[in-house]
Amino acid sequence: VFFPKLPQRSPDSPAVVLFTSGSEGVPKGVVLSHSNLLANIAQAAARVDFGPKDVIFNALPVFHSFGLTAGALLPILSGIKVFFYPSPLHYRIIPELVYDVNATMLFGTDTFLAGYAKYGHPYDFRSVRYVIAGAEKLKEGTRNLWFERFGIRVFEGYGVTETSPVLSVNTPIHFKSGTVGRLLPEVEAHLEEVPGIEEGGRLHVRGPNVMLGYLKVDQPGVLQPPQGGWHDTGDIVDIDAEGFVSIKGRAKRFAKIGGEMVSLAAVEEHLAKAFPEHAHAVVSVPDERKGEQLVLVTTHEGISRDVAQEVLQQAGLTELALPRRIHTITSMPLLGSGKTDYPAVQKLVEG
Repeated sequence: VFFPKLPQRSPDSPAVVLFTSGSEGVPKGVVLSHSNLLANIAQAAARVDFGPKDVIFNALPVFHSFGLTAGALLPILSGIKVFFYPSPLHYRIIPELVYDVNATMLFGTDTFLAGYAKYGHPYDFRSVRYVIAGAEKLKEGTRNLWFERFGIRVFEGYGVTETSPVLSVNTPIHFKSGTVGRLLPEVEAHLEEVPGIEEGGRLHVRGPNVMLGYLKVDQPGVLQPPQGGWHDTGDIVDIDAEGFVSIKGRAKRFAKIGGEMVSLAAVEEHLAKAFPEHAHAVVSVPDERKGEQLVLVTTHEGISRDVAQEVLQQAGLTELALPRRIHTITSMPLLGSGKTDYPAVQKLVEG
């Protein structure tokens, strides 16, 4: 009798390779092991109350780490029903389907959730008990719209592809508005001081959900593991006394103007609050006099420098945060994950 030799596998063998979206540069291959993915599911299960009676509606693509782990592997490996839909962009159709399948859990990004709320009937989400937002910052307008129209509190979480991906999440018991919740069990963190930034620091994490390593274009096929098991997220965060994490922005998304660090994300956030019906992106370009200057790219034709200045001054931002140029476009470039495609925006500005 011939018995074929089966390939040897261990929990630490590579399970998937996900390529980062490249929202700020050249994509990298992120190698995640079976242990990484299973650990992240167990970590999420320790904080979020779900069970076999739940029905998950997942319209997120599985090439995105949030859609893969939370939207596909978690329900399949936990014995939970899951309904897959091929595109998160069908804002008019998805709310009706959530109603039809009696979904109890919904995952999405701010962009997608805002679209569902805009077109959904107040009764479409009657069965939903958990809406969890990730992948991009949850805007206050989106959070308020879901609560006022559907009576649903959106729980914001945070993660990166390199951590399988979930690092923290708000829950009904442990919730603080404006934060991304507390770090999951077994996640170690330390903040690296960043010159010019007074609150928080650059977040480094270590834990069972941290990747095996990167595959990069400069060394094809060579696994480059995180040094000492620590992954540099590249995010500037603050962790309060109760352990709640607040995202201040990407380290790359700060501009040094006149010797001061200015958060591009903060400028975008305040403009989004003032003009929530439109999309806004802020990038920086070199400036001979002050080092860098900000450029606003927006779908709102009515924004002038005077209007932007008034909005930002009322928000308490300094003159340094005022965009020096404004580009109006018809639609904002987006990645498949729903995030703003900043390299495309940068090329638009520089071109």
